[in-house]
Amino acid sequence: MSFELPPLPYAKTAFGELISEATFNFHHGKHHNAYVTKTNDAIEGTDHAGKKLSEIIKAADGGLFNNAAQVWNHSFYWLCLSPAKKEMPAELKSRIEADFGSVEDFKEKFKAEAVGHFASGWAWLVLNGDKLEITSLHDADSPVAHDMKPLLTIDVWEHAYYLDYQNARPDYVSALLDNAIDWDFVAQNLDGEGVSRADQG
Repeated sequence: MSFELPPLPYAKTAFGELISEATFNFHHGKHHNAYVTKTNDAIEGTDHAGKKLSEIIKAADGGLFNNAAQVWNHSFYWLCLSPAKKEMPAELKSRIEADFGSVEDFKEKFKAEAVGHFASGWAWLVLNGDKLEITSLHDADSPVAHDMKPLLTIDVWEHAYYLDYQNARPDYVSALLDNAIDWDFVAQNLDGEGVSRADQG
């Protein structure tokens, strides 16, 4: 059994100028697809064949870890996005207000983490025990490898935004946080649903 590039849950043109069709063509069609291909090549004929992505991530290192984790991270990232602006569900809003003070304070802290992260990586909202936390991880690293429960991610590798925003990472992060997050999906992840939807195997 091999992994597959998951289809996007929306049209490549659905976000207009927020995320262009050209970005999806490269980011999903080339970068994400390459991670899938390299993961499949690396596990062929090994003990990892037939395992779930999350199981491989927890057991692997080096190139296999990097590619498998990038497959998982990207699959999760696409699910975090919505072409239609969504309101934050009441339960999630209440949890965010309890742990960050307000939704706006949360967005400011998340943006600061995403923009301040040096070089390539991912900004994450995770559930650690009963508390929501904001963190960032370098390169391909993933909450899956650290037993964190991921709720939301924004990809801050340059290939995620450079065609649309050039070097203006703050504009990209703000555009997504204010207009393009699927808060329903984020809320569902309080129960761990996102982990299963991003996983394969």
